[in-house]
Amino acid sequence: MNKPVFIISSPFDTYSGYGARSRDIIKAIINTNRYDVKLLPQRWGSTSWNFCKDHPEWEFLLDLKIQKIESQPDIWMQITIPNEFQPVGKFNIGCTAGIEATVCKPEWVEGLNKMDVNWVSSTFAKGMFESMNYEKRNSQTQALENTIRVQKPIEVIFEGADLDVYKPISSGEIKTINLEDIKESFCFLNVGHWIQGDYGHDRKNLGVLIRSFYESFKGVSNQKPALILKASMGVASYMSRENILDKIKHIRNSINSSSLPNVYLLNGEFNDQEMNELYNHPKVKAMVSLTKGEGYGRPLLEFSLTGKPIIASGWSGHLDFLKPDFSTLLPGELENVHSSAVNNWLVKEAQWFKPSLPAVNQNLKGCFKKYKQYSVNSKKQKNFSKTNFSYNKIEELVDKTLQNYVPNFATQVNFNLPNLKLPTL
Repeated sequence: MNKPVFIISSPFDTYSGYGARSRDIIKAIINTNRYDVKLLPQRWGSTSWNFCKDHPEWEFLLDLKIQKIESQPDIWMQITIPNEFQPVGKFNIGCTAGIEATVCKPEWVEGLNKMDVNWVSSTFAKGMFESMNYEKRNSQTQALENTIRVQKPIEVIFEGADLDVYKPISSGEIKTINLEDIKESFCFLNVGHWIQGDYGHDRKNLGVLIRSFYESFKGVSNQKPALILKASMGVASYMSRENILDKIKHIRNSINSSSLPNVYLLNGEFNDQEMNELYNHPKVKAMVSLTKGEGYGRPLLEFSLTGKPIIASGWSGHLDFLKPDFSTLLPGELENVHSSAVNNWLVKEAQWFKPSLPAVNQNLKGCFKKYKQYSVNSKKQKNFSKTNFSYNKIEELVDKTLQNYVPNFATQVNFNLPNLKLPTL
């Protein structure tokens, strides 16, 4: 029996968050063993290509790559931002990380409505999309012509962690990550791209994190913690590294103190095993994120599986798995997206999160001084994440969701007619 042809257009071969999302979704679909899967590679911004070639465990995806669509597929999936969605197949699925602010462009809603069903990474993203309501008016008379809102179903397909990779390991199992040049024994870690936006307005909020860290521990005469940034500006390169170092230096020079803690930059492409080694390194004691908004927040989930404390903004997609009883979720308020951060998907009418700086400083100091106290609940967070947000759970959810939505397709059946004697006239 022929399997339905399932073509997936995605940035699966890129070093990006969407690339990781794509690979997990594709693998889960393949493992259902219900579909003839073919892959149409797409770029993702300025992020690097050839992830699969560089990671042998993913090379099997390259065997499924096609360059163009020869005929209409039974099932078509696009893993991208919704304004790029186009219905190509007999049944169409839009898959997106979602939204990181309170408002998206109307074109995103129209894109969602082009598909038969849409998958998002978090209940936050689902709720934001379903709350969108736009009035489309005549350009001349201003008469109301149409109301644009999401009319197609949205399902939450979260981003689970591979428990065979992301797990606690001993210092003796750390083979590739070398932090000998970092003299401090207590380091906070942040993982994320330093992208568009003036100081205080980039989505990951790295500038404010660095300043808050300096302000929290300036003038401390005895042992100080350090901050490690695993960051790039989209592509891990010499220019990316130098630009970030310049930003850090500028912030450091603006602090009125001659005794400041150290901030270190890691700028390069790490594989999953290396990231897990970094998370588990004995010098890395906690993760901190002052993000303004996440469609999901994958590094936070991965880090939570170490059982170490997490301090993060108390808003957006990562609240699906970070629980207030187990992790430190910072209070704050919503603010308008700054004009310097507005782009093709973030609009000036949107709002996102601004964490309370007093709460940031209080918890950075608290985690450093009362680490055991912060670690008690982080062990509970590890168990919650492990139980509810594993990759195996994704495979179950993907299979169940596809069976619930995808129709049965007509298939060509070969049959043989019996040999019949012609009547004699």
